Amino acid sequence: MHVVGTAGHVDHGKSTLVQALTGIDPDRLREEKERGMTIDLGFAWLKLPSGREVSIVDVPGHERFIKNMLAGVGGIDLALLVIAADEGIMPQTSEHLAILDLLEVKSGVVAITKKDIVDDDWLELVIADVEDAVAHTSLAGAPILAVSSTTGDGLAALLATLDQQLEATPPKRDIGKPRLPVDRVFSIAGFGTVVTGTLIDGVLNVGQEVEIQPKGTRSRIRGLQTHKRKVDTASPGSRVAANLASLGTDDLERGQVVSIPGWLRPTTVVDVKLRMVPGLKKPMGHNAVVTFHTGAAETVGTVRLLEKPELAPGETSWAQIKLAAPVALAKGDFFVVRSSLETLGGGVIVDPHPKRHRRFRASVLASLSTLERGTPEEILLQSLEMSEPIDLMTLLDKSGLARDEARSAFGRLLANEQAIALGTNGQEMDRLPAQIHVFSSSGWGKLAEKVRTALETYHTNLPLRIGMPKEELKSRLRLAPRLFSEVMDRLTKEGRVVEESNSYRLPSHVRRLSAAQQAEAERYLQAISSNPFAPPSDLVIDAEVLGFLADEKKVVKVTESVVFSATAYGEMRQRIIDQTRQKGTITVAEVRDMFGTSRKYALAFLEHLDEQRVTRRVGDERVLR
Repeated sequence: MHVVGTAGHVDHGKSTLVQALTGIDPDRLREEKERGMTIDLGFAWLKLPSGREVSIVDVPGHERFIKNMLAGVGGIDLALLVIAADEGIMPQTSEHLAILDLLEVKSGVVAITKKDIVDDDWLELVIADVEDAVAHTSLAGAPILAVSSTTGDGLAALLATLDQQLEATPPKRDIGKPRLPVDRVFSIAGFGTVVTGTLIDGVLNVGQEVEIQPKGTRSRIRGLQTHKRKVDTASPGSRVAANLASLGTDDLERGQVVSIPGWLRPTTVVDVKLRMVPGLKKPMGHNAVVTFHTGAAETVGTVRLLEKPELAPGETSWAQIKLAAPVALAKGDFFVVRSSLETLGGGVIVDPHPKRHRRFRASVLASLSTLERGTPEEILLQSLEMSEPIDLMTLLDKSGLARDEARSAFGRLLANEQAIALGTNGQEMDRLPAQIHVFSSSGWGKLAEKVRTALETYHTNLPLRIGMPKEELKSRLRLAPRLFSEVMDRLTKEGRVVEESNSYRLPSHVRRLSAAQQAEAERYLQAISSNPFAPPSDLVIDAEVLGFLADEKKVVKVTESVVFSATAYGEMRQRIIDQTRQKGTITVAEVRDMFGTSRKYALAFLEHLDEQRVTRRVGDERVLR
């Protein structure tokens, strides 16, 4: 699931375009409809030509509602920058574009609306201006399309372009720590309190216990919806409505974050890499008071510049921001700071829980530069999640960390159960072989689920089989032989799978014949036992039932058409061994006469014993191996 966010100046046709594309009017408030202007966030959705479903967050364009725009634009995958052909680039066009650049939104499409009311020469001038405006931003090179929401001209091409751009957009990461920044709170009669937002970093499930930060309130998810459809599980990157139990609308507000209990700590101080917007009229001074925006949250902040006395337009500096109210955020989140009149700058949070720093200290600045890359554990974990499965030596080298530091960090990941190493046999971290395969805990969980699904599907389709043959499962998982062996050994030790007869099965798998299959099996056994040494070869029996009887050692398939009962097979095998041991050799004719059978059965049986390495052919005779 992907999220598209609109951006652009007021009255440039954002909401009209969204309605033309989706059939949904994103302006939900009566005041918005009366004034013909988006005031708060609007939402819609559609299915693109490829079948991909996307959510659309429609933001207000008026300068007075920039804070509402910031609440909705944080979790988007692609920006739809809307510019009216009759007016071109306007003040909020530039400010929205600057915000997208600060948030490093790299995927975008520019829609030039109202093409039906301008001539071609004017349209070309507007497009040229837009190309210049985006050239030095994160949207540089974004496709530009002219459309008319009134006539429908260009809308099909716009949908196709959105599809193409999203195809190249990487999926949202899933690190098992779901966060739902709340951008709307409301109540539905008969259901209770509902919050909405764009889910990041993990999944949410119906019935799951959650914690709402920064207050630390606990609740339980009673229900989930995406695009007004009920779902049991919401995935990262999707627009989600969550029905929360035991909470009223007074207990919740925009800017809070729904997550799993125990990990997301609110903060009132953050270390940041702050980048100023080019073209501002004056620099930012030390201890400047700003409004701080991240996710859907907004609060007042005081900016302490750590390496410069003031920060000029377009410059970048390390800074520490003291927040007036606690905010729930995480390392790597983006933020924007504004004055009462304009967007000043923004960047990325490198430490959500820092100590107070002294200004102009080289050691502090060096530490922040290192932290910008992530803690050693975070660097290793990210490298692992992007490359798993991977051997330990390659992972340590890939991290760019010093070897000892990397090994220590990986040891901490193991101790915290954020990573696993296959085939360690209890060795200490410093004794782990460089060639062992390692996984992140989330990656291991996904692989284990893939194995479980493969076996469950196999059991469903072939319920009478012991399990999936090893080679078939290895092919399905596309793992190298040694890695496959290590993976299955670990899953077996964890009790997730059972190894049996060169196959793997789920512990819950039990083979049972149906009543009809049981009757068919009994008829077949009776038929081949009636003439045990020359059983009928033209009997009809379901192949799966026959395989079940063979697995249960009630019959032995000598060839595709010759099947003996286990009793007859055992007697024939032992008598042939005894006779050959006594005389030294045995022939097909002697076996035929010994059991009063035909050459067909005698020859088939002896060739089977050859394959089983019980006998060996020498000319027209057999000898024991």
